[in-house]
Amino acid sequence: MAKTTARVARPTYRCAECGHEVAKWVGRCPECQAWGTVEERGVSAAPRFVAGTPSSEARPIAQVDIESARAVSTGVLELDRVLGGGLVPGAVVLLAGEPGVGKSTLLLEVAHQWALSVGRCLYVTGEESAGQVRLRADRTGNLHDEIYLAAESDISAVLGQVDAVKPSMLIVDSVQTMSSPAVDGAPGGVSQVRAVTAGLIAVAKERGLPVVLVGHVTKEGSVAGPRVLEHLVDVVLQFEGDRHSTLRLLRGVKNRFGPADEVGCFELRDDGIAGVPDPSGLFLHRRDQAVAGTAVTVVVEGKRPMLGEVQALVTPTALPAPRRAVSGLDSARLAMVLAVLEKRGRVGLGNKDVFTATVGGMRLVEPAVDLAVALAVASAASDLPLPHDLVVVGEVGLSGELRRVNGVGRRLTEAARLGFTKALVPPDAGPLPQGTRALVANDLHEALNLLKLKK
Repeated sequence: MAKTTARVARPTYRCAECGHEVAKWVGRCPECQAWGTVEERGVSAAPRFVAGTPSSEARPIAQVDIESARAVSTGVLELDRVLGGGLVPGAVVLLAGEPGVGKSTLLLEVAHQWALSVGRCLYVTGEESAGQVRLRADRTGNLHDEIYLAAESDISAVLGQVDAVKPSMLIVDSVQTMSSPAVDGAPGGVSQVRAVTAGLIAVAKERGLPVVLVGHVTKEGSVAGPRVLEHLVDVVLQFEGDRHSTLRLLRGVKNRFGPADEVGCFELRDDGIAGVPDPSGLFLHRRDQAVAGTAVTVVVEGKRPMLGEVQALVTPTALPAPRRAVSGLDSARLAMVLAVLEKRGRVGLGNKDVFTATVGGMRLVEPAVDLAVALAVASAASDLPLPHDLVVVGEVGLSGELRRVNGVGRRLTEAARLGFTKALVPPDAGPLPQGTRALVANDLHEALNLLKLKK
């Protein structure tokens, strides 16, 4: 007679950062690569599902009402640009950013504009007291009778406030401070965040209530618990900016209702926050005379072209290993551009310190700024300035060739609007705006000779 062995249920292990489950304990999570975050979660039983009663009747797609998916303007134009027109009823938006970047200030402005144009807004704060939020509202001028404020950290109490106030928009600041007594784990943990977010999503979809959640970020700058939050919500927005600058950028990371690559610009002031519809002038330092070591380029953030200025300083050094300092640029890409400049452009940098930075706290990371970085460094090394009305656009390859980038015409149109009449571009850049003189170079060495940057 054959023997049968009962299958022994084994415990599972789950990462506390991203929620990924593995069959056995490991020191490093294979999903998010975090160390020491895998914990034992007990025995998991395979779920069994049975057919239930549908919550709504299936209809032909042509008969589905589209009015329920129309976006409603928030009254903040730069936010509407990133959202794709406004907030969709029932949408859940996650706004993430570093502490002190201005998330709460922005949301108070959104709540005020919503109360003025749409209706009642409920602002739930779990990190600050109601008095602290009221003081900020006084300072920024965002007081309105239709803004209701509640200090809660229990999700059940938040849902009770929604039933009592009946708002047309809900703001929760922040989701990591909310908890549910029915779920194990500390507030901010994966289990709590998943349960709280799922509960708020259910309320949003059931009532057609737009919900805005504030999320924390990790040391690396990504949304805390990314596998949990980003996959659950409809829209993910990243609010970023240099703490020493007043400029703030709102980037769309995920958007089920519109473009996911748009960027909104804001200026943080003492009396609140304001949208900047024309931010190009913020990243330029215009001078009457040209200065060596500066180059102007045009980047595209989402669909918006913006001018940026790259500055470089090259000084001799007695150190065996010259310094390479960078601010606002990709350090790895800068190292590649400097190597190409020294090898292909024949600019000696082996015994010199190189410092590079951007103006206005702008971060330039796309390949289109390669040529501007190279020419700024070459200008600083030779102490010969570039023409003050010249804009530079192009990617630099490892062999020194200049490559075309997308949207050259749109970039140069923005530059022409601000008074730049010359453009150094790669071959086959396409049609240029009227009044712009094109300087075409095939490689980096030819560009240096064209601008006479070789002593």
